[in-house]
Amino acid sequence: MGTSTDRAAGRGGAWTPLKYAATSYTRGARNNAGDRDKAGRVLARHVSLFGGAGGAASSATAGRNGLSRLGALVTGIGDAGLAPTLHDLGLGQLVGNDRFEILDELVTLIGGDGNDFDSQAARDAACDALEALFENADSWEELSATTVSAGDIERILRLFLAAYVYNRVPVIAERLARLTDPEAARRADAQFRQLIEDLVVIRLGDDPLTIDWSGPAGRQVTDDAIRSVYEALEALEGTAP
Repeated sequence: MGTSTDRAAGRGGAWTPLKYAATSYTRGARNNAGDRDKAGRVLARHVSLFGGAGGAASSATAGRNGLSRLGALVTGIGDAGLAPTLHDLGLGQLVGNDRFEILDELVTLIGGDGNDFDSQAARDAACDALEALFENADSWEELSATTVSAGDIERILRLFLAAYVYNRVPVIAERLARLTDPEAARRADAQFRQLIEDLVVIRLGDDPLTIDWSGPAGRQVTDDAIRSVYEALEALEGTAP
């Protein structure tokens, strides 16, 4: 749920107002009154840790790469199916394998090796996106029967980006871990995730299946989506009372 509690927070500077906002939100959540405005304040203040929206977007390397690679995966499945797409992505050796082996490799393809905070955030988000993509499919036959529509592409990419942005927010998981009511923690976690997802905008054009995710068009989609969500999050500071 959220970011891992072993991702330690810093001290001083922009950390102080972020921690105050997170603590204020958690107090309300403990009383079953998680305030959306207070949640927005937490999300807005974490952007300052990156030096503002521009810094948050430019440093989102794993998210940018992950969104591009996930885009190539889902559009490939939508256009040609899973087997040809795995070959195109350099993972042809996975054809015929089961869910565990395929998703394990795809998480690494999308999120990287997890050797830093940014890559960990992308890997966690990749798990969420792949779960939504393949749902309950387990065997190769079930996985290869997966179909993807234009609407599915946008939904899965939005889910990945929202989860990635959320996973980059420090403090939240540590504060939610203090809640002794599991249901209150679940509601708070869902509120943060939904707030971010509501702000994610991914413009795929009229025919998303034709996007070349390794070319200029794909880079434009990822850059615009990441920049716009951090600008929207930063603006939440001004809307909170």
